[in-house]
Amino acid sequence: MTPLNYRDTRSGFGEALLQLGKENPDVFALCADLTGSLKMDAFKKEFPDRFIQTGIAEANMIGISAGLALSGKIPFCGSFAVFVTGRVYDQIRMVVAYSNLNVKIIASHAGITVGEDGATHQMMEDLGLMKMLPNMTVINTCDFNQTKAATLAIAKHTGPVYLRFGRPVVPNFTPENQHFEIGKANLLKEGKDVTIIATGHLVWEALVAAAQLKENGIDAEIINIHTIKPLDKNTVLKSVHKTQCVVTAEEHLMNGGLGDSVAQLLALEFPVPMEIVAVDDLFGESGTPEQLMKKYGLDAPHVIAAVEKVIRRKNRS
Repeated sequence: MTPLNYRDTRSGFGEALLQLGKENPDVFALCADLTGSLKMDAFKKEFPDRFIQTGIAEANMIGISAGLALSGKIPFCGSFAVFVTGRVYDQIRMVVAYSNLNVKIIASHAGITVGEDGATHQMMEDLGLMKMLPNMTVINTCDFNQTKAATLAIAKHTGPVYLRFGRPVVPNFTPENQHFEIGKANLLKEGKDVTIIATGHLVWEALVAAAQLKENGIDAEIINIHTIKPLDKNTVLKSVHKTQCVVTAEEHLMNGGLGDSVAQLLALEFPVPMEIVAVDDLFGESGTPEQLMKKYGLDAPHVIAAVEKVIRRKNRS
């Protein structure tokens, strides 16, 4: 299984933002002193009158975005995930979510794959923070193509959105001109023995794991959950009714993430054996993305181990 190419997800956002700027004069971009890191340079150069550099003042950035939204504009405000959520949670909660404003909060450098920047920059609590806010839509994309498609889609969505993606270059394996539907999961591979529900960088790891599992006689169904909230409950339940067990996989803390949402759904609707591949109540540390994914149990071998464990549990029940 060879990916077509490797690209960083944030460049998908940058390309889509530039396209939106050309198509819609109401689209504005704001950044907290990380324009290059968020790939907003092209938009800034092309539309300087619609780009606002707030400096290291994330709370002000959220406030300005709210004002733009109230004026009928579509603001895309971006920073690293650790800054654009943790540092300004009060402003997001009270000004954006409570008021249900059309602000697009863009979070780059999410998860543990920020790598050498260490624990202070490795935001693994953000999905939980954002999904608990009423009115907030939460999206976590897996590659360049999907990030580009998601950026275009959220511009058409009315209401607050949190769009999360990573820093490193990763396999770019989803279709180039895909249709991105908010709240609708993608079934990547059908299977009968176990459901693997993955999001973000873990989608590729799940596909790698599925190829190895097939060689071991295990037929895994793979679902790409790009929208954490609203969760595509129908797709999850349909698959799990067939396979009778599930593994979730995400680059996030176990508490508050995708696995948390799926576990809640299944506990209420269809309890089955379940395992969660995620970081278990720990802060990260400095290292390469590959080293950290391995150490914190987020790579394909750990997905395989979780699948083997959940199938043993299923067979005992």
